Amino acid sequence: MSQAEKMKQGQFTNPETPGYVGFANLPNQVHRKSVKKGFEFTLMVVGESGLGKSTLINSLFLTDLYPERVIPGAAEKIERTVQIEASTVEIEERGVKLRLTVVDTPGYGDAINSQDCFSTIISYIDDQFERYLHDESGLNRRHIVDNRVHCCFYFISPLGHGLKPLDVQFMKAIHNKVNVVPVIAKADTLTLRERERLKRRILDEIDEHGIKIYHLPDAESDEDEDFKEQTRILKASIPFAVVGSNQQIEAKGKKVRGRLYPWGVVEVENPEHNDFLKLRTMLITHMQDLQEVTQDLHYENFRSERLKRGGRKGPEPEEMDKDMILQEKEAELRRMQEMIAKMQAQMQKQGDGEGDGPHV
Repeated sequence: MSQAEKMKQGQFTNPETPGYVGFANLPNQVHRKSVKKGFEFTLMVVGESGLGKSTLINSLFLTDLYPERVIPGAAEKIERTVQIEASTVEIEERGVKLRLTVVDTPGYGDAINSQDCFSTIISYIDDQFERYLHDESGLNRRHIVDNRVHCCFYFISPLGHGLKPLDVQFMKAIHNKVNVVPVIAKADTLTLRERERLKRRILDEIDEHGIKIYHLPDAESDEDEDFKEQTRILKASIPFAVVGSNQQIEAKGKKVRGRLYPWGVVEVENPEHNDFLKLRTMLITHMQDLQEVTQDLHYENFRSERLKRGGRKGPEPEEMDKDMILQEKEAELRRMQEMIAKMQAQMQKQGDGEGDGPHV
């Protein structure tokens, strides 16, 4: 009698061989539970307008996140402030569900004065940490929605000779809050030699300014050789020089996504043409690591700082004390100035009274 027939008759049998306990199946249980629950990931894209951020995101996930986007004119950009646009889409592939949130930042670097253009972005990242901390500290912790930013693609213009001052200042402002992945946009405007030179220049400037970008973890010793080689290639490709396109073009007798030029076709998913496939592979294969670094490093840093301040928002107690002392000194100075002004007015009044008295 087979095992299935015994189970039908109400007989419970050991499905495994003698001496086998069965906890080796625990990973399968975790896998089934994770697939049933689905996954959450939040990706932020930052960069100047016109670098192809929206096109690249649509190309990465084969979806249209911005169907009704209106591009502002030059006059509107003069005084434009940075906005935060979060778009969430449910993607399902082979039974695995991914709740993807893409946070776009239109207006970044567009205004004439871009000095404070990233304060809105930093506030958004901190607000998501704050919301998660509040939910985690609440009574009902079963259904916490994780909107923390797990990764930030920072788009660098291919037209410069490296990083701009704005690029340096922004990445230094957020590198302790989020995983930063530098991306060279519109790489089809560069020759192969120019692309390699720009990559080296950007990496040198990142190292020179002490900017902490996301570093892929080393492959474990028990991983297969193909995965180790893939990790090595991905590490050597940073910053990723990418091309995005949502158009299907016929090239060499087959349909490919790419860009058609008078001299030929740039294929988006061809690793010889650009790093799009490497960027997507990095994001998908290291999505769990990006989430763990966000949880164990960036969120824990934020949480410890908040607990150090006793759960208060705002500046440190030392900074508050300095501000308070400064305000008290300014108030005391104003009081002394008012007192001197009153004394001068009284002396002036007395002098005028003596001058108007009777003459002998």
